[in-house]
Order: sequence, then structure tokens, then C-alpha cells
Amino acid sequence: MSTIVNNILNEIGRIPDHSVYGQVTSILGMLVEINGVEGRISIGDHCAIEARDGRNVLCEVVGFRESSALIMPFGTLGGIGLGCRVMVGASEPVIYPNEGWLGRVIDAFGRPLDDKGPIPVGATPYTVQRNPPPAHKRMRVGGKVDLGVRSMNAFLTVCKGQRMGIFSGSGVGKSTLLSMMARHTDSDVSVIGLIGERGREAREFIEDDLGEEGLQRSVIVVATSDEPPLVRRQAAYMTMAVAEYFRDRNRDVLCMMDSVTRFAMAQREISLSAGEPPATRGYTPAVFSELPRLLERAGPGMTGQGSITGLFTVLVEGDDHNEPVADAVRGILDGHVVLDRAIAERGRYPAVNILRSVSRTMPDCNSDMENAIVNRARQLVSSYDDMSELIRLGAYRQGSDQQVDEAIHYNPAIENFLRQTKNENTSLGESYRELAKLLDMNIEPEV
Repeated sequence: MSTIVNNILNEIGRIPDHSVYGQVTSILGMLVEINGVEGRISIGDHCAIEARDGRNVLCEVVGFRESSALIMPFGTLGGIGLGCRVMVGASEPVIYPNEGWLGRVIDAFGRPLDDKGPIPVGATPYTVQRNPPPAHKRMRVGGKVDLGVRSMNAFLTVCKGQRMGIFSGSGVGKSTLLSMMARHTDSDVSVIGLIGERGREAREFIEDDLGEEGLQRSVIVVATSDEPPLVRRQAAYMTMAVAEYFRDRNRDVLCMMDSVTRFAMAQREISLSAGEPPATRGYTPAVFSELPRLLERAGPGMTGQGSITGLFTVLVEGDDHNEPVADAVRGILDGHVVLDRAIAERGRYPAVNILRSVSRTMPDCNSDMENAIVNRARQLVSSYDDMSELIRLGAYRQGSDQQVDEAIHYNPAIENFLRQTKNENTSLGESYRELAKLLDMNIEPEV
């Protein structure tokens, strides 16, 4: 009870001693222009338009034009017209996370979307848009994270505080791979942001893919594709703010976001509406400045804090892995996982292309024996891939190349190793032992 009283007192302390009102002077598309608030608001502030049907429509300030402020709504503009009154609200939107948020599904504003009652309120306010910890005060990446997926554990080992991107086109299995890792990881907490997700798939992901076991130690933030761009962007910020709360309590957090591309698209809609000129493929410069601000919030914490291990999916347009968002995200993160449509089409899931994927922290966190196992497997896969066309056509003659002969011999076993159902869980140590055994390597990995 004392916590709730403190929160009420904090909110009362944030209420200004007087109200500031503006007036709607222009509406164009989703952009609303207001006057009468000069010197009272800044970029990112929230305000509310009093619609003629009695609703209050929450908005955010996205720019200025001469003496007018440009705002965009978090909802629909129905019932809003010229002359409607606009009330300026709190300058920095905050949330009050709590341990009781585990197992809950919330929206971009921290409101419950499940049928489990009100969301518990914590004691400490967290601003939704926070800066990452100073680079020189951050700890280095920690030990390995067990993700329960053989292809990730063995070939793309992830360390605590590392940030990885999962790149693929639509329908290749990004969401299913995320759900496997959320369900089987040994991290303390999972925070999952479904940004611009299809409304039908949100519940399917939570109930079928994630399951009750994965949900119990997860917080799910959902913003579906039909919601305004401000809401979709806000959901990404909310995901990171919740992850930071658990990190500050010395927990190792696995933060997963599906997808960064939809966050970039939402930012593009906002920027174009505010009048910012497009740059590369219609994306505005603000998109490429917001991406590092969002992604850098994941990573190791400062001394006495936990870590946020980030897994961010990137939906590549037209399977072009060099499109602007994919290229920018790949340069920010500490590695990338490529899901290949050709692999998925032949029925091998997860469809990870281990030759095109890389974990930048993996060589340093592995022992020499573990690196030897992985390098041996990669060489065999690479040799088979180089000669795959000739092998399929029957043009390769056995005995022509010893290395290719070995690749042909081991390829079925490696493919079977990389294939895994979503309910199957293979630990980090077991992944290396299985890989060493199928390659006939008489060494014991150190995990």
C-alpha cells in the first residue's frame, strides 16, 4: 500500500500548478498544427486534443513550423476539427515497472492486454525514452547465454550483453526462432516486443509458440500493424524501458524485438508527415539516427547491474540483405543471423545459413577446442556448398577431391544437427558435444 501511495504522491508532484491550452489551426493527414503554446512544449512532449465527441486524443509533438507546433495522434482523428482545444501534458512520459509484470501482456503505454487484471505499479519511475549507459562505464560482455537452439548455441554463440540481428524475408521463420529461444533460454527474464505484428499472429505467438512456460518469465509488449505509427514506435521504446528495469535489478535480460524494420517504417511515416525530406528508398535521416539510439540501449549494464542481451529481427525487403535498414542495423549490432528462404523451402528449420551468419564475440568467448569444432564444421559446409550444383547434377566424381568427399559424407549429419523442432531443447554443452561426435572429433569441449 505504501508503494501505491508513493506513486500517487510522485504523480501529484508532476502535476503543474496551472494548465496550458492551445488551439487546433490546421489538419493535414495525420499531422495537426496547433497555436498558442509558444515556449511551453518541446519535441517529444505529450498533449491531448479535446475532440467534439468528448474524447481526449493523446498526441506527441513531432516538430515546429514558425510559431506553430506540429503534433501527431496516438489514435484516430475522428471528431477533431479546427478550433478544438489542446491541453499540454507531462513533458516526459514515464512508466512504473514492477516484478509483477512478468507473465503479462501490455500495450505501448504499459496497459494490460490480457485478462489478468490491473498491472502492478512499481516504486521507481522510468522514462520511456532513456539514454544508454555511458560507454566508458559499461561492463564488458559476460559469459555465454544458452538459447536452447543447436544452430545458435554451436555456430553463433551469444554472450551476455551482446546484440544480434536476425535477418530474413517474410515467412522464413523469424518469429518461431524467437519463440524457441524465449522458451528455452537460461536468461533470468525475457522481454519481447511485437512491433507492427499482425493482430492474428500476436495471440498465436504467445499461446502456441511461446507457451505458458516461456510466458511465466516474460513480459510481452504488443503493438499491431493497424495501430498509428506513434504507437508502434512507442512500443519499441517501451520494450527497452522494461528491459532496463530488470537489468537495473541485476538480472540478465534477453530482449527480443520483432521487428526493427517496422520500427523504422513507423519512424519514416512520422518524419515524412512532419515534412522531413526522404533520403534512401524513402527513409528519412531521422530513421538512421533513431536506430542506434534504440539499439544501443541493449548491452552490458554498469557495475552492479545485469545485462540486456538483444535479439532484433530485421525484415529485409524483397530478400535484399543490403537494403538500407538491414545495412544500417548490421553495422550497429554485434553479429547477424541470416535465415535463408532456399533452406526453408527445402524444409529445414530453423533456416539458419551458418556461412552467411556471424557472432562477433564468439571466437573470444569460446575455448580453442570449441573453435576447432565449429571451424571444422564450417569448412565442411562451405566445401559442400561450393560443389553443390555439381553434386546434384551427378557431375562430381568421388575421389576427385578428398575435402569434398568428406563434405559429402558429413553433410547429412550436419543438416540433421541444424534441424530442430520448436519444442526441442538442446543445451549449450550438449550442442558442442553432439557436433564433435558427428564430426568424429575426439575432443571434449569446455562449456
